[in-house]
Parts: sequence; structure tokens; C-alpha cells
Amino acid sequence: MSRESPVQGPSAPLLDRHRLIEWHADAVKRDLNDHVVGTEQEKFGLWLGAADGRPTPINYTEHIAPTMEGFIELGWAPTGQRGLGGEVLALERDGASLTLEPGGQFELSGKPLPTIHDTCQEFSTHFRELDKIARRLNIAWLASGFHPFASRDEINWMPKPRYAVMRDYLPTRGSMALDMMLRTCTVQANYDYASERQCGERLRLAMGVTSIVTAIFANSPFSDGLDRGYASLRSRVWSDVDPDRCGLLPFAFEEPAGFSYERYVDYALAVPMFFVDRGGRLHPDHRTFAEFIRDGFTDPNGVHHRANFSDWQTHLSTLFPEVRLKPYIEVRGGDSVGSSFICALPALWKGLLYDDDAGAAAWELVQDLNFGARDELWEECRRDAIRSPRVQRLARRLIAIAREGLDRLDVRDDQGRSESRFLDRIEALVDAGKSPADVARELVGDRLNRDKTTLSAFIQAFHFAGPSPAGASEPPA
Repeated sequence: MSRESPVQGPSAPLLDRHRLIEWHADAVKRDLNDHVVGTEQEKFGLWLGAADGRPTPINYTEHIAPTMEGFIELGWAPTGQRGLGGEVLALERDGASLTLEPGGQFELSGKPLPTIHDTCQEFSTHFRELDKIARRLNIAWLASGFHPFASRDEINWMPKPRYAVMRDYLPTRGSMALDMMLRTCTVQANYDYASERQCGERLRLAMGVTSIVTAIFANSPFSDGLDRGYASLRSRVWSDVDPDRCGLLPFAFEEPAGFSYERYVDYALAVPMFFVDRGGRLHPDHRTFAEFIRDGFTDPNGVHHRANFSDWQTHLSTLFPEVRLKPYIEVRGGDSVGSSFICALPALWKGLLYDDDAGAAAWELVQDLNFGARDELWEECRRDAIRSPRVQRLARRLIAIAREGLDRLDVRDDQGRSESRFLDRIEALVDAGKSPADVARELVGDRLNRDKTTLSAFIQAFHFAGPSPAGASEPPA
């Protein structure tokens, strides 16, 4: 969901609050037929070649680097993102990108696409490519919201400079910040808007029902090999990372007429930065962005720098509310899930956000909650998920509303199938009173030992690509 960057460099106009607001306004796509969906998924890698036979977390040199080389052989090209030692950190091809999270989580950021049929084909291609490379390297890739058994100390840090700054700063803001960086994975999706009012309506709706979506896709009950009592530990972790930049945004729940790009810009201006990037060198700087615009930055050589749009785009990428503007709308509430459910998340959100009637019906489910009640529902969703009768009722209704929206949009593939078909599997699971986390619990119990038998059962729930500890010739579909 990339946008054309404004003019940069010495000739760029001075950055001020008004220009930032204009930038968000310029992102409007007035023709609804131009609204697309971009989907992103992260997954954990496990090396299966250890002498003791126990799957172990991957590292950059032995596992990520040859994975990147494998994708380059398939036509992906390195971007300008490099580690301090020149390591390749990102690849791109035809509008999509492959990137690394701090603990080696591997992410596909898909191309903005007009239909979920296209998205499903994109992920099918990614699955086949990753699986081919992973089998050669003896790496299994797991789709789970939280790493099921590795401790923080067992996870290897990736050599991306910004992660070093975040590693130092975020633990001063929240006790679970390093867990977020090293041990969480998500599936998220990006959506357009046709006007400032529609942006506000879609942002409010997404903020309102994101907790229910967390419950539907909850897929992280285990930590350090034990069931910790949460269906989505990933969501629990995000609740204690940084109160300045995470959570629900109270102003999003005001009437849509009260929303403005100005309100979001003012929120972002008031959040402390991580760093200032000049010439690839990161200078830790934790002033608010408003202070950076006002005062500029003087580097160690005495050179003074003013804030530019590249700084602003970087800053927006370091804000982590459950729904954010970049300037498109990015929904971030779902755990990473396997190939059976990946396309259900962008399909669900498309049905809710791109059909006005569906959006209005979905908002009715949560419109009477005050902010405290929204937080309570969020905690219930991350803890109990679909096991909660209230949450199951809300989830079933939300999926039905999304299905109606997709059917009204009536986008069909070459076999005449509606996009609503992508909801079938997750709907069946919710109807049975389960989330993906419950499937994993049924296979493993409440303890995840690192023996081959237990891990093989576990990977049946979380496997995405590559071989399994039991040597299965094909991963689950």
C-alpha cells in the first residue's frame, strides 16, 4: 500500500503541521473502484537440523541469509535496506516486499490488490516459494501470534539498525516490549478511503470491532511451552509495550464528523520519536515529533538538520495503535494464522469497511460501549476469545455482516465465486465455539514439550511452510 513520497532533500518545502495534514488529505481515493487491499503476514522460523533433534530458533547468517538468496533466485531483488555489516534486510518484487522483524520473523507485505481472490493467489505463490526454500534449508515456518516455546534469550536479533534503538528505548516504556519485538507475529491488512469523513467512519468502525477480530483469529495460547490462559498472548503483550504509541485511540470514537486528519496528525506529533536517520546513521532522539519540527536536529558533527517527510513517514511507522493511518488505514488486531485462514482476515475487513451497510451494522454491535467497556471487551477477547458466549455471539454476527457486505460487493473469480467464500473456514470454527488457539490446545494439551511427537502435533496447528519435525512430506493445506 505504498504512496508516492513528497519531495525530499534541501529543495523540499519546510515541514509544518499544515503540510502533514495536507499529505493525509492527498491520500484520498475518491473513486471507490480504486480502493484496494494490501495484506501482510509474519511467521516464525525453526531450524530442524540440531544434533539433539529439537527445533531451534533461526539466526541471520545460517538461515535468513540463504532464505533471502533463495528468493533472489526466484526473481526478488534486494532493496536499499542493509544491516551494519551489509546484510540484506528486505527484498521486493512487483509491488510486494519481504522484510524481517526483530527476532527474525519473516514478513510478506503483499501488493495492493483489487480483490481477495488476487490476495489468495499471492499468498499461495508465497507459500509455494517459501516452502521450496525452507525444505532445502531444513527450516519449518510457523504461523502463530506468539512464539510457542522459545524464551527471549533464545531468539536471535536481526542486524537492522533501528531495532538496536528500539531495544534500548521500549523497555523503559513497557515490561513486555522485548516480547513484542522478538516473540510476536501478526496478519494485518490495509484499506483506502474516499474522503475525510469516510476515513473517520472506517477508523472508528475498525477501532470499535478490532477486539472481536482479535478473538476470531486468536492463535497464541502458548509461551515457554505452557498454556498461559490467554487465547491471544500476542494481544496481551501489546497491552504493555508503550502507552504513548499503542492501544485504542479515544478520539477515534467521536462522531465521524468530529474526526479529522488534523486530530490524527496532532496525536502523532505528540508521540516521542525513536531516532533521527541521517545518511543511514541512526541518532537516538526521543523528543516528540512536534519538538523535532520546531527545533530541528544537530548531529555530532555540528550540522543542523530540519525535519522532512521521510522523517514523518518513518515516525508514522513507529506508532502502533490497533488501527493506524500511514496514511491508508491499517488494521493490526489479528494473530498470525496459517494458510487455511490467512485470506479470511482481509476478506472480513473488506466486507466491513468497503460496504457502507455492513459498516453501519457492524458499528451497531459496539456503539453503546464507553471507553472503559471497550477495554474490558478487548481483555475478554484476548483472554477467552470464542470460548466466551458474549464474544462468540458478537463474532458470529460480525462474520455474517461481513459476508453480506462481500456478497453485495459481488466481486467474483473466474469460477463465479464470491469473496465471501474466504470466510467459510473461520466461520465454521467460530460456530463450533473455537478460535485457532483452541485447535492447538486440542492437539497438544496445556504443555508443549520439545520432543518430536508433541512438536509434530503442535505444528499441525501452526505449520505454514517447510518440513516438520516428524518429516512430513507435505505441510498441511
